[in-house]
Amino acid sequence: MITLLCTVFLSLTLASSVYSETNSPASPPAYTAETELGDQNRVFASRGSNVTLPCRLHRQHGMSFGSVGMRIKWTKLSADESLEEDVLVSMGFHKKSYGSFQGRVHLLEADDDDASLVLSDVSLDDVGKFRCEVIDGIDDVIHEVTLEVQGVVFPYSPRLGRYNLNFHDAEQACLDQDSVVASFDQLYEAWRSGMDWCNAGWLNDGSVQYPITKPRGPCGGANARAGLRNYGQREKSKSHYDVFCFTSGLKGRLYWLVQPHKLTFAEAVQACQDDGAEIANVAQMYAAWKLNGYDRCDSGWLADGSVRYPISSPRRNCSPTEAAVRFVGFPDKKQKLFGVYCFKGQQ
Repeated sequence: MITLLCTVFLSLTLASSVYSETNSPASPPAYTAETELGDQNRVFASRGSNVTLPCRLHRQHGMSFGSVGMRIKWTKLSADESLEEDVLVSMGFHKKSYGSFQGRVHLLEADDDDASLVLSDVSLDDVGKFRCEVIDGIDDVIHEVTLEVQGVVFPYSPRLGRYNLNFHDAEQACLDQDSVVASFDQLYEAWRSGMDWCNAGWLNDGSVQYPITKPRGPCGGANARAGLRNYGQREKSKSHYDVFCFTSGLKGRLYWLVQPHKLTFAEAVQACQDDGAEIANVAQMYAAWKLNGYDRCDSGWLADGSVRYPISSPRRNCSPTEAAVRFVGFPDKKQKLFGVYCFKGQQ
């Protein structure tokens, strides 16, 4: 019996869990493979870049991927791993890509043993677990890989206030901020980096959790250990919480627009447009703050009608205790009390 073993290894910045598998081949094996462990099981990418997800056979005879019956299949798993989305299927010279991956994926085919997948123009929706499957007759081996992009997790609640989003509203709220609902791995890594937030929020697997680095009474108890507080899976239509969103690095520049007077929300939107830009959204502010160290002690309008300001260097009167994006609130849009943060994309 021919035993196939496809080695897939990845390395990523914002996931904390490592996925690896080893298989014990039957004797004598027709194929052998080496499985890389640890952080090499994750792949790092940035939004808009190209990335290769490695998958390689170490053959001991002359059969190649072009042989009749050899089949390579790449799929992407949903956040809760209950569904698979077809990415690419290859049977000899016949290859087909699917859905949002059409025109963006192809096999590297560096040699006859190479089944690596090349993915171009990486988006936030591409983040997650991929599955590489090589099939020859009744023999097949499956290995899973996880793709991540460099970015930042941030909590979000709408103008209506705390705990007003069902899961579907949460997905839309993140999308409106040019982001996606964060994964468990992304929130876990954010917690490891010091994130502490006492409001429970949706994650993309349908669970509700929140990160605590400083245990205290109202946030799971003062005697509880630091970690992710987990409410478990919740009913997606009827349960209401906040949401943790994830966004990646900026393709452009967030900046404070110097103005002689304070602005209403409508005036703020127009001022950015007059400057050849657009009013910044919440995700852009968090990305500029976390990834670029942006610091400004001026409260300014953002696109969702909220007012915030980013502090990277804590100081008196400007978030004295910690670096943070400070939230002022959702004031009356007609008030002339604030400036504005604009965003100008790369040309």
